[in-house]
Amino acid sequence: MSPDARKKRILIVDDEPAICQFCQRVLTEEGFEVDVAADGRVAQSMIGKQDYELCLVDIKMPRMDGKELYAWLQETAPRITSRIVFTTGSAVGQETERFLQSSGRPILLKPFTTEELRAIVKKALTELY
Repeated sequence: MSPDARKKRILIVDDEPAICQFCQRVLTEEGFEVDVAADGRVAQSMIGKQDYELCLVDIKMPRMDGKELYAWLQETAPRITSRIVFTTGSAVGQETERFLQSSGRPILLKPFTTEELRAIVKKALTELY
């Protein structure tokens, strides 16, 4: 177990089961506790019940996307917004690019490798602690 992972919990918010399974496997192997939410609405209830050191949030999802979840967090739990890493598999359009720039949060482009996932999680946690 890496020292950074000790008892740290990460939330994966993505509607693609393969991405969730990949992230869960890689991050569990690193020693993290990992929860998965299929969309922003599910994530809302999970965030209300559990503290997360980091949340990997897909930009495009049905029901509630990453931008809507981020806006909700700004209103209800602003301290968590600094713990977000966005993911996206689509070409980033101007509107999404503006959103990402204004949020100041890192982005992980799909498809990503095991090493890219580990690196962005480590960097994000290092910046927090």
